[in-house]
Order: sequence, then C-alpha cells, then structure tokens
Amino acid sequence: MANWLVDEPFINEPVAQGRSWPASLRDAAKTALDQQQGHLFHWSPICLAIGIGIYFALRFEPSTSILWLLASIVAVTAVLGMRSVGVYSVLALACALTLAGFSMAGLRTHIVSAPVLDFRYYGPVQGRIIGLDRSGSGAERLLLDQVVLSRMAPADIPERVRVSLLGERTIDAPFSPGDTVMLTGHLMAPNGPAEPGGFDFRRFAWFQKIGAFGYSRAPVVRLATAADSKAGFTIYLARIRKTLSDKAYGALDASVGGFAAVIISGDRSHLAPDTLSHLRAANLAHLLAISGLHMGLLSGFVFGALRLGLVALPVVRHFWPIKQIAAIGAMLAATSYLLISGASVATERAWVMAMVALLAVLVNRRALSLRAVALAALIVLVLRPEALLSPGFQMSFAATTALVVVFDRIRDVQILTHLPSWSRPFVSLLISSFVAGVATAPVAMAHFNMIAHYGYIANLVALPVMGVLVMPMAVISVLAMPFGLEAWPLAIMGLGLQWILIVAGEVSSWQGSVGHIPSPNALCLPLMSLGVLFWMLWQGSFRWAGCVLVASGAFIWFQAERPNVLISQDGGQIGIMTVEGRALSKARGAGFVSGIWLENDGAPNEQEAAALLWPGTRADGVATVHLAGRKIVHVQGKKAAASITSCASTDILVSNVALPDINGCLVLTPDELKETGAIALSAHTGMLNAVTASDITGRRPWSSDKVHGIDLRFFR
Repeated sequence: MANWLVDEPFINEPVAQGRSWPASLRDAAKTALDQQQGHLFHWSPICLAIGIGIYFALRFEPSTSILWLLASIVAVTAVLGMRSVGVYSVLALACALTLAGFSMAGLRTHIVSAPVLDFRYYGPVQGRIIGLDRSGSGAERLLLDQVVLSRMAPADIPERVRVSLLGERTIDAPFSPGDTVMLTGHLMAPNGPAEPGGFDFRRFAWFQKIGAFGYSRAPVVRLATAADSKAGFTIYLARIRKTLSDKAYGALDASVGGFAAVIISGDRSHLAPDTLSHLRAANLAHLLAISGLHMGLLSGFVFGALRLGLVALPVVRHFWPIKQIAAIGAMLAATSYLLISGASVATERAWVMAMVALLAVLVNRRALSLRAVALAALIVLVLRPEALLSPGFQMSFAATTALVVVFDRIRDVQILTHLPSWSRPFVSLLISSFVAGVATAPVAMAHFNMIAHYGYIANLVALPVMGVLVMPMAVISVLAMPFGLEAWPLAIMGLGLQWILIVAGEVSSWQGSVGHIPSPNALCLPLMSLGVLFWMLWQGSFRWAGCVLVASGAFIWFQAERPNVLISQDGGQIGIMTVEGRALSKARGAGFVSGIWLENDGAPNEQEAAALLWPGTRADGVATVHLAGRKIVHVQGKKAAASITSCASTDILVSNVALPDINGCLVLTPDELKETGAIALSAHTGMLNAVTASDITGRRPWSSDKVHGIDLRFFR
C-alpha cells in the first residue's frame, strides 16, 4: 500500500528504464516525499477540493458519460496506485482524488436536479410548509414542498418554492411545519449573480432544490395541519424545532429570546435585525451559526458531565469504561443537536468533526489532529461537494486547521507547561482567538467585504461566557422542557446572552470598529488558501514556497479594480463609479442589488446617498450619464419608455420595461438581460470593455439554457 495512507518510507524503489524525468529530479522528488511520511493523507481533501473547484469553474456542463468515465479512471488509478510504493503512485493517487472530486461534484449536480420555473408566475400557490424563517427586511418566509401551481403540468412544477409574506395574515394560529397552505403569489426563477463574478444565487438554490422564489400580499389560507395528514420524520423534527424555538423566545426578552432560539434550535425567525448587525460588527456573528463552536461546546459539556457523574458512582468507576460511555453519550447529544437544528451544511460539517473527535476518544487516539480534520473534510466534500464554495466551510476548516497546527507546535516546544496551571486556560483562549481570527479573516473579507477591527477583544470577552454559561444552560433547558422546568435554566442562559449582546453593542459602537474591503478577484482566495495550506502541511524547507502563492494572491487582490458601470439583470438599476464612490441611477427600488454592489465596492453607502452622487441628469424617469465617449440612458417605467423614440449609434439604452422598436444603438431590456444576466463595463484607454454574468457562469444546469453575450464590437 502506498505511503499516501500508511507511514511507509519510499525505499528500495526500482528505477524504471526510459523515464522522462532526469534522475536528479526524480531523486529530489523521492527525497521530498520521504519527508512527508505520515503526512500525505492530509493532502487528500485538498486534491478532492481542487477537482471540485475545477468543476464549478467550468463554463460548460460535462456530460454524464464523461463523469462516469472519470469515475472509472479514478477507480482504476486508485487500485494501481495502491498496489505500488513510490513517487509515481503518490502522483497517481493525487490525480485520482482530483478527478474524483470533479466527477462527484458533477454527479451530485445531476442527483439534486429538480424543475426550475422559467417564467414569471402569478396565481394560486399551494404547498406544505417545511421551513419558516425571515428575510433580511424582516418579512416572514415560507419554504414549501408538495407544490401545486395552476395551469402547470406536475413535471414542470418546482419541487420547492420560497415565498415571502408581505400582506396581512388572517389565520387563527401561527404557521407550523407540516401545515398545508394556499396563497396568491408572484413567483419567478432564482436570480443570477448581482454582478459578473459575484455570488451565484441560482447555483445555491439548485442544490437546495428551490426552483422558484416570490412573494404574496394576499391573505394565506390554511388548508390542513400536520395533524390532519401523515407527517414524515423531517416534518416531525421541524415541529420539535419550532416548539423549542417558541419556548425559548417566549421565556425571555425579545432580543435575548431571539438569540436563545438561534442557539437552541437554529431558528432565526425571532432574531432582530439590529442584533444581527451588532454581532457582525463585533465579529460575533459566528455565534449564530450552529457550527464547530456550538457542537464542540455541547459535546464537551455532555462528555464531561457524563464522565464526572459516572466517576461519582463507586461501582461504575471501577468496572465500566467510563470514558467510552461518556463519548457515546456525547455522540448521541451531538446527533440530536444536528437533527433538531435543521441539519444545515454548517451544522453537518460540525457534526462530522465532533464524530471524528469522539470516535478517536473511543479508540484511545488523539481527539483532534490534522488527520482527523482531513477525514472530516473528506466526508463533508464527498457528501456535499458544493459546500466547498460556502464561506462556512472555508472559515470552519481554516480555523480548525490553523488551531491544530499551532497547538501542535506549542505542545512540541512545551510553552504552556512553563506557565502556572491557573493561567493556562486563559493563555490558550488568547492564542486560539488570535489564531482563529487570523485564519478566517481573509475568507471573511473576501465573502463579506468587511473586517471587524475589534473582534479579537469582543471574542475574548464573550466566548468564555458562551462556553461556561450559555451552552450548558441550553442543554439543561432542553432536557427540562418536557417537564415544564425550563424557566430557570433559560433565565440563566439569558444572562449570558445578555452579556454577549452588551459586548457586541459596545464594541460595534467604537469608532472604526468595522473596515470595508473591495471584492477580490476569484483567484485570490484559492491561491492564498493553497499557499497557507502548503506552508502548514508540507514537511521540509520547501514549505516556504507556499508564501509565494500567498503573496501572489494578495498582489492580485490589491490590483483588483471595480467595474466603472454595473447594470442589473432586470434593468432596474445602473451604478456608475465616481471619485466619491458608486453612484446609482435611482434612490429606491432594486435595494438588494444596490446593496451588494456597494458592499463589493468596499463602501456600503446608503442607496439614497449613493443616488445623490449620480454625475449625469435625472428627470421624468430617465437618468443619463456620459462615459468614455458614450451616453448611457436608464429608462424607468412605462411612461418614460413611451417618451424614448430614437437613440444615437454610440448610446447604451437600458430599460426595466419593454421598449418600442428602436434601432441604431445598444438596447438592453429585461428580455435581453434575462439571457446575459448582469453586465459590467470597464473603461480602458477610451474604450468600454463588457463582461456579462453569463460570460462567467456559462451554460450550467442552474443557469439559463440560453447564453448570449452582447456584441462586443459595439464597445470598440
């Protein structure tokens, strides 16, 4: 078996005749790989991730026959590579894992395939509630399955739809998972990226099997409750989750109760927008995601409590395997937490990490090591390859890997052993908070365009309370709820959460607490991540080559330029970059897209303030601006559209409604923009260079079937 999986040195390997590598280069490679004994398995998820990343970066969809062919090649290559020991076998296994990641991502895409609405629908919508939450504006949202739409064949109806409720409700009781409801709503296909190269919401929705989004202003009618029909296990868990959430929210003040509901059940429907913004500004928003911290604290508390309780029993401590029993109890608690919290991707990832650590305890191995982290990453990527693109996956494994590496080095040099025993927990907290913050900062900056300058201080003050008070009381309150005794543990938990909110409010109010960063090029984060991983995992002096990758990614990031012009995919907004920041063509409407543009610029201005920066003219629904020798005209509304009868050959005419036949210029209406997606224009040497969202995403299952770029000759 190759050194990839076991700790065997590369020795006594015969030299084959006719090899293309020079002997010296081959010997150098063999020597380098000899130094990696026991460390090559750590590279397995990295190779898998590279293959997954290549798949999602493609502009075309590989056929299923190609995917199965690659899977066959993987199997053959893996078998051949495992039968020998040496440089070529390791390279073969690395290639096999990369191809495996590519093929698994493609097969997963086809497995989750579900119908997507391809037109704007208005009419009755019937479905069963399987999820409840709130939008960023606070509107209640329903996630429905078993959907029925009027005048549509069942095969064309999306498997799931999400509807925001904007009107008044006329039902006699709150919604509950399992209820069958009917409403009159507007539905449409998931939107593409807000700008070329941005977050592709259609891809996210595809893997959630959500084929339509919309809203309703009409009353909602409840046709049946979960008790009236057979509810499956998923609905049963969702109802338990809602019950826990409602009890936690009802027992405490609104802001604290909403926070407690998130910790206990993952339900964010009660969370106040101000609470969320303060936590983000203080770098404490990770406390809202049921991930590694929560799962680790819960598992650790249950493990410790069970072990102490069993040790207190004389007969048990002498004859029973106490540590193993406590580990099994912690595994059951972690699994219950996974199911009750909704089993999101972040929670699944944390659960896998907890299971790996507890399994190591069962077999008397180190609970947390790089091998355990690599195994957890492999499991997550195999089950959900799309998780690689999520910030939660990236931040979680970045922090965990960095912590394991740093504390391994600290243990090797025995730094903590020279400190007084009372100070070691505090020093460990200082080190872990700093390391986790540094490791996750680039990911947070790339995805959220912000950095909390005082987040380190906030975490040092808040995390001990989270571990010592909040999570233990959360476990006790859930155990006490069936007996109606949850009031006192919830009250104690509320004190801890109140302290965290006070810290978040105070830190977020400090001047300069939040910095804003422009969005980087798509290559920056992968290059920097590979560089850091190479530096941490490679054994030998060549590890410093990883710094070259990090420096390259940082250089590309600093050289990134934002587009001079952005056009939304529905023609509802235009953004022009000025010296003072991005100027918007209108002050109201298209608020979601406008907010993303401004955040990606690293200058999250208010939309109305950004509209005041418009450098051109604006009158009667027509906004005009001149750039690079061309006139850009934004037409808003049918009345303004009726006033447009002609245009010059160099004009760019953008409208959020259909226009009469106008020739002589580039006309972009919702029909054209539906195929191109959002458009970015950059001015260079007196010319405008155009890039469309479909140029970046290509023709994929989650994108439009038709991909037509705009005529680039127009901009020359």
